[in-house]
Amino acid sequence: MAHAWQWLRSLVFVIQIYAMMGIIGILFFPAALLTHHGARYACKLYCRWVLWSARWMVGLRGEVRGEVPSGDLIVAAKHQSFFDILLIFNALPAAKFIMKRELLWTPVIGQYAYRIGCVPVDRGKRGMAIKKMVADVAKGKKLPGQLVIYPQGTRVAAGVKKPYKVGAAVLAEELGEDCVPVATNVGVFWKRTGIYRKPGLAVVEFLPAIPAGLPRTEFMARLEEEVETASDALMREAGFDPDAVD
Repeated sequence: MAHAWQWLRSLVFVIQIYAMMGIIGILFFPAALLTHHGARYACKLYCRWVLWSARWMVGLRGEVRGEVPSGDLIVAAKHQSFFDILLIFNALPAAKFIMKRELLWTPVIGQYAYRIGCVPVDRGKRGMAIKKMVADVAKGKKLPGQLVIYPQGTRVAAGVKKPYKVGAAVLAEELGEDCVPVATNVGVFWKRTGIYRKPGLAVVEFLPAIPAGLPRTEFMARLEEEVETASDALMREAGFDPDAVD
């Protein structure tokens, strides 16, 4: 009975957050057209609405740990669900994301992503995709901020192991910027698919920066080790054993 009640609360929560996405998107669209600051304000407002409503509607709290970075740098984050995007964007002063080009055509999300400086990338052959990513980021340097990339390339369920792609290392090398790894346990509570939202404390943790200039192989080994180790610790803290997942 308790599970069914939580599922029903989760359903209402999911419906209202997408309704609010449309409402906020429409209300702030003129401001977003005028300036990227207007678009960013609307996105931050939406993040705060979801964080606030998740707390009282489904009992899910969000917490940010570690030193939140600022300035021009790369943020390489573990990605488990939509909730970690919101926590990271709300915490960073000027986040912009490496994103699939198809998302540009998503109502509201696509228009606002473009206005805050997100970098769309075509999926395809890895070499071509990486070259285009670096070129697009270089073109977008006029809009400062923290460039967020998901080194595994997609959402990954809690406890599931998926290889890291080289894009974050290439960006750090080509742009000469430090990279801040980010761990999370969000997927324990808000899964990558489905309606159910589990109550508890969802955390994103900013880890110490990996300095620019490391060899690519060393960078990738360090990034994966630090993000996976910290994420596993956060998931265990939440009562989830990542080693028990097949």
